Amino acid sequence: MYRREAPSPEVMQGDTLLIKSGGAAALTEWQHHFARLMPGLRVYGWDDPFVDARNVKYALVYQPDHGRLAHYPRLRLILSAAAGVDHILADPALPTGVPIVRMVTEETRERMSDFVAFAALAIARDIPALITAQRDGRWANDLTGRLAHDTRVSVLGLGELGSAVATRLRANGFQVNGWARTPRLLTGVNVFAGEAQLEALLAETDILVNLLPDTHATRGILGRKLFAQLPAGASLIQVGRGVHLDRQALLDALDSGRLRSAVVDVFDVEPLPPDDALRRHPKILVTPHIASTVSYAARARQVADVLGAHLRGAPLPFVYDAARGY
Repeated sequence: MYRREAPSPEVMQGDTLLIKSGGAAALTEWQHHFARLMPGLRVYGWDDPFVDARNVKYALVYQPDHGRLAHYPRLRLILSAAAGVDHILADPALPTGVPIVRMVTEETRERMSDFVAFAALAIARDIPALITAQRDGRWANDLTGRLAHDTRVSVLGLGELGSAVATRLRANGFQVNGWARTPRLLTGVNVFAGEAQLEALLAETDILVNLLPDTHATRGILGRKLFAQLPAGASLIQVGRGVHLDRQALLDALDSGRLRSAVVDVFDVEPLPPDDALRRHPKILVTPHIASTVSYAARARQVADVLGAHLRGAPLPFVYDAARGY
């Protein structure tokens, strides 16, 4: 795990951090945290008309306007305000050679682990079906669900978040499998590795948790082929990337009974339209991309750590690797 070191505030004097995250309403809170963490750092909002582009060395962003980052000639780091970086990579004019750093904090791990544990327990105890029964006015006391220790949960993706989630699920009593591109050891988790072992993992799954990164190989992976390889009546927890999910394939799998239920937190279009079919489906619990939303305080601490490492010439944590796709 990355070890934090105190940054050197004095060398920050005059450097500018530009922020596009949370809108104008959040800027005061960002500035409050950075005034404490790095008092020499100048912090401005994305749309501040008085910012001198020549002084911008760092940008903390979520869904930056296309072409905008290329306007800062001294830009040294791009920091994602979220764990993923696809919202930055979508910019066709993204400046080359500038490192992009993912937002991964201890709070990110805790929040994602909490959310997936909640979702897995809700699925195991048939909460989606109980919600439907409540809406229909039925006293469904036959929906008792199953015990955690009788439930096999498989986590696709064993990176920082996937490993934390798998460990938490194991602590909650689930039988836990994990899948990664390459072999690895994770205490209490049965790890499958590589394409050759994916089908075997799916066959041993009651609840599938998606925490894969966004790569060419993973886009659309949650589709008809994968759902057909799961045992009938399995469920899905989708907390990876919106582009992973074939929406129609999920709806069809739920309608046919191939899948029993789903918890979906990320979508290809956000906000999800009010009349979207995913919202209306009785077997889907929709949440508004909040599984691992992190406080401004935790994110500011992470940014300060990264800027401190950059100034000391130390290796940067959580840098996006284009070759790996995350």
